[in-house]
Amino acid sequence: MMTDTIDSGGPQISGPIRPIKKRYRKLLVVVDGSPESKVAIRFAAARAAHITGGGLILFHCIRPGEFQHWMAVADRMREEAYEEARVLLDEVAERLHSYCGITPEVRIVEGEPKEQLLKFIDETPDIFGLVLGAGPAGNPGPLVDYFAHELAGSLKCPVMLVPGNMTYEQVDEMA
Repeated sequence: MMTDTIDSGGPQISGPIRPIKKRYRKLLVVVDGSPESKVAIRFAAARAAHITGGGLILFHCIRPGEFQHWMAVADRMREEAYEEARVLLDEVAERLHSYCGITPEVRIVEGEPKEQLLKFIDETPDIFGLVLGAGPAGNPGPLVDYFAHELAGSLKCPVMLVPGNMTYEQVDEMA
């Protein structure tokens, strides 16, 4: 409801337009070990720490093995890939908790990264934004190309591109 006030010279809103619900909003960031991924992770963590109800999901995709006709070899390769991904994500999660106090969720999936990331976004209702690290000029990366160009107008969340050449100090100042 609007009321007139003498001191401001015009109408003033006395409260929120509608009740504010407690929301759980999570940023989704791709973790692949690249330098641009590390900068994007820091940005996403800093932003998540400043969002009411904010959280962070670390997403890693393991590409399917190429030697599927050797089942034992493929199974062993898959196990090793999951173990490497788990170690990487656990290290990142520990550093982020020390950095900003957030304990991120961790998701490891297998398949083509573009397809699996899009599927995860579609199936996860509380994603507030997708954060991607952009590689150097001329080679931003396949996920950046895909999500910033082909799917830019059809995603259910914003895409935030973080230049991979930013320093942690620059990220901290901006976030």
